[in-house]
Amino acid sequence: MMHAQVGDWLVVPPGPGTSHPRRGQIVGLLHPDGTPPYRVRWLSDDNSDDHVSIIYPPPDAQLRVARPESPLRL
Repeated sequence: MMHAQVGDWLVVPPGPGTSHPRRGQIVGLLHPDGTPPYRVRWLSDDNSDDHVSIIYPPPDAQLRVARPESPLRL
């Protein structure tokens, strides 16, 4: 089971008909223990803020833990 914190990044592999993974930063937790679902601000293809949604990550999603001392590069 995935456990996240606000500020972590979620990477979802491309789905059918798409060629790029979806990347978003977790901006809210719906459960205090960090289990899904999550409120995620997704990045658009040009890396600008796109939209916020609530997601229960698919099994092939990856959680990238944000480190305060160094910005995460995606």
